[in-house]
Amino acid sequence: MNINGHEIKPGADLRGANLTGANLRDADLEGANLRGADLTGADLTGADLRFADLRGADLRGADLTDANLTGADLMGADLTGADLTGADLSFANLEDANLTGSYLRGADLKGANLRGVKLECAYLKGTILDNNS
Repeated sequence: MNINGHEIKPGADLRGANLTGANLRDADLEGANLRGADLTGADLTGADLRFADLRGADLRGADLTDANLTGADLMGADLTGADLTGADLSFANLEDANLTGSYLRGADLKGANLRGVKLECAYLKGTILDNNS
């Protein structure tokens, strides 16, 4: 995958990167370090973000439809207004994340750490919270 002519590989170190509005559709960012990155309005539809470090990342308005965030660390991330339709957030760390106004229809949150998460006005219909949901 290339961003602005630079090849990005799984596990890449993109700490603090400005990826505002980036087209990262179907990107393979497994294990990437995106800590504190600005992904405001980015298209991450279908992206593989398994075990990625997104602590403190700005994902306001990002499209994460069908993204795989299994085991990702989103502690303190801002996902205000993000579209997480069908996203796999199983076993993700969402502690103190802001999901205000986000769309989580059909998202899988099994085993996720939701301590301190902000869910005001979030759309949760069809969200999977555990094996008994």
